[in-house]
Amino acid sequence: MHTNALVKAQTYSLQQKSNKARDNSLFSPVSSISNVAQITLTHPLILASSSPYRRELLSRLKIPFITIPPNVDETPLPSEPPRALALRLAQTKAQVIAAQYPGHIVIGADQAAALHGEPLGKPGDHTNAQRQLRALSGQTVIFHSAMCVARDQQIHTLDVPTTCVFRTLSEAAIDRYLHIDTPYDTAGSAKAESLGIALMQSMESADPTSIIGLPLIALTRVLTEFGLDPLEHARLTPPTSFLKNNDVES
Repeated sequence: MHTNALVKAQTYSLQQKSNKARDNSLFSPVSSISNVAQITLTHPLILASSSPYRRELLSRLKIPFITIPPNVDETPLPSEPPRALALRLAQTKAQVIAAQYPGHIVIGADQAAALHGEPLGKPGDHTNAQRQLRALSGQTVIFHSAMCVARDQQIHTLDVPTTCVFRTLSEAAIDRYLHIDTPYDTAGSAKAESLGIALMQSMESADPTSIIGLPLIALTRVLTEFGLDPLEHARLTPPTSFLKNNDVES
């Protein structure tokens, strides 16, 4: 190899290593609250959730943000209806984080499912999920996707429901689905963002993203009211470091 070619090859190799180190730093999680506070000084949007599904949905608006788990108790109150539960938890999540970061816009979200008005919780394991899907076979279920946007004393809370009619499901179909999607942390035992969509006969909602957990049409409207219109603040490529933090389900 000629000397000039060797120098060019070595230079290229060093550049590649430098680029790789820089790219890895973009995906490093926020390690402390002080680091989070420093980042949010120039990026006022916070998602009070670490659900990867909500994070992916919010990233579609192309506004830089970070995620911070609210770590709230999600136990339903005695006789609390599913819609009221979802609204209460969404507001609690948003307000917990908003209290820690004054002046920032915080999004909280929660989803609850109802069959004949009764709540459907997260199954937790395969046996409970089987039992739940047997009960949902051929039935109509309402998924309440509640959302709260808060900044200091300014609060906007709403619910965008989705009405889902489940197909008539055989035991074999239920068992195969559960082994593939393992929806044991999902209310109603069906991940609509994944293979769970195949369990449905029909869906009806004012917002197609609501069933996944964050109604983007409503969120766009509310963010605009808060002075953060996505059409004005979106970036072609939002910094990925603001999309990869705190991977703890909440």
